[in-house]
Amino acid sequence: MSKQSHDKGDMTVREAGHKGGEARKDELGHEGYQELGKKGGQRVSELVDEGKQSERKNH
Repeated sequence: MSKQSHDKGDMTVREAGHKGGEARKDELGHEGYQELGKKGGQRVSELVDEGKQSERKNH
């Protein structure tokens, strides 16, 4: 992934993501942001389990 030039005041994708994450944390507050992270982690775990089950069915 290449970085964008800062000559025009552009920000990198990483910088934009960080800025958006900080804004979301400000909206939700500390506890709300933690809850959002837990929900995301649970969903990732569910997807991993679904993938493992699918793999077992195909073998």
